[in-house]
Amino acid sequence: MDLFDVYPLYDITPVKGEGCHVFDENGKKYLDLYGGHAVISIGHSHPDYVKAVSEQVSTLGFYSNSIKNPLQQDLADKLEELSGVKDYSLFLCNSGAEANENALKVASFHTGKSRVIYFEKAFHGRTSGVVAVTDNEGIKAPFNQGHRVTRLPFDDTEALKSELKKNDVAAVIFEVIQGVGGLDEASSEFYKNAEELCHAHGSLLIADEVQAGYGRTGDFFAFQKHGIRPDIISMAKGMGNGFPIGGILIDHKIPAKHGMLGTTFGGNHLACAAGIAVLDVIKKEKLMENAAELSGYIQQKAKEIPQIKKIKGRGLMIGLEFDFEVAALRKDLLFNYQIFTGAASNKKLLRILPPLNIQKKHFDEFFEALKSALKKNDY
Repeated sequence: MDLFDVYPLYDITPVKGEGCHVFDENGKKYLDLYGGHAVISIGHSHPDYVKAVSEQVSTLGFYSNSIKNPLQQDLADKLEELSGVKDYSLFLCNSGAEANENALKVASFHTGKSRVIYFEKAFHGRTSGVVAVTDNEGIKAPFNQGHRVTRLPFDDTEALKSELKKNDVAAVIFEVIQGVGGLDEASSEFYKNAEELCHAHGSLLIADEVQAGYGRTGDFFAFQKHGIRPDIISMAKGMGNGFPIGGILIDHKIPAKHGMLGTTFGGNHLACAAGIAVLDVIKKEKLMENAAELSGYIQQKAKEIPQIKKIKGRGLMIGLEFDFEVAALRKDLLFNYQIFTGAASNKKLLRILPPLNIQKKHFDEFFEALKSALKKNDY
């Protein structure tokens, strides 16, 4: 049987991971500065994580949400403690797309409205509702195009105000720092205005923290820098360090009712064990502090390279923008220097999303490789 051919693949087969490195079937070692789309938060094969997942799967890997699972409450309590985000409830699911789907569904239930506002260059997932609020027409089937959605310019308060005045908007969904879109971040004033306007017009504000959350920016959530309180917060990628888990945090003002949301696999015992291990390691190893500290170091090193025209993002969610398209440079770094990096819809942007326990020496290696590649080649 053939695999459905939807992924352009590099001819590399990783078989082992350790810290911020992966190894292929021939034993070749690669520096992982992409973390599988920001999924690897505490490093490949972290011993505490391996122990927690192994012990859980040896006792009970799964049962349905029709029974009590104390691990879910343990995860919720640790998440509240480490994030500092209070007076929310947690609903667990399996992925970022599913988290955002549930966020939109809760908003529509609560407001009784159906229209959703999203922003240029947004990426919120590939399932039916969230692909409709993703700014990429090429991945929307006709089936996805029946939703009531409105795309607006990012960081444009007047455009947002004009739409919210129509009083038919269930939710405004946004990435604080856009991931696939190219690491753009709006102003604090815009986010605060969005919060005030949503409250004034009976709409909910949804912060998509699927990629930026879980300590990647140096704060637990990227929105915390801007002094706002979203009504719903979605999260996923870094939650399980590779184990599929996602979730939404729902403000206590939004009531729950039985049957309103549901999932077969979400919040299962094995997923919770993975999620708890991640939070414990982030706290024990001070990985948020590491992300914040390395952000300045990366910016300093990047400024030494004249071909880098702009540095975007913060923490360990970084975009290096050049005045040329970087596809050839990424391949050069991967195949000649054994360094994984990421791309974005901005074809001139090199995206850096490493495990949060990466060290300065690894960035020294990267920048030396980058300088060498730029010197040897005319991109």
